[in-house]
Amino acid sequence: MEKLEILTYPDKSLRNLSKPVENIDGKIIGLIDSMTNIMYTSDGVGLAAIQVGIEKKIIIYDVEQNNGSRDLQVLINPKIISMEGEKVSENEGCLSLPDLRANVKRAASVFAKGLDREGNSLEIEAEGLLSVVLQHEIDHLNGVLFIDHLSALKRNLYKKRVKKKMKKG
Repeated sequence: MEKLEILTYPDKSLRNLSKPVENIDGKIIGLIDSMTNIMYTSDGVGLAAIQVGIEKKIIIYDVEQNNGSRDLQVLINPKIISMEGEKVSENEGCLSLPDLRANVKRAASVFAKGLDREGNSLEIEAEGLLSVVLQHEIDHLNGVLFIDHLSALKRNLYKKRVKKKMKKG
């Protein structure tokens, strides 16, 4: 597999819709391994395949990484089945939107389903950081970026900053 890199805003590929994984084969496992390497070396807690330019419904995450340990989780063809409550995800960030941290309104808890890397069914009831990570990464699979959850003012300020940086670049 070619070397993967994290796509950053305003790359239009980040808006593409991901397609379901039909078959978990060596190529998919290799992609997951590459994504894992990228996520850890970038100090991320989650990564969607679309963020590395692959339009497949795959997310990986590790909410323990901030605690100094590792507990990698893989979710293939994930779906949020239900959401409850509301909370503000404080200081949320994204590897595809460098230099942006913001408070984002999210559901307080989610119930999600998907497959693990061996193809076994998973059901996840999540609250707190895990709930936020699942919502954030599954949004990516649907072409939604976390700036879409921000006020128009904050979104436009970020867009202007990115354009200015690109002109210098």
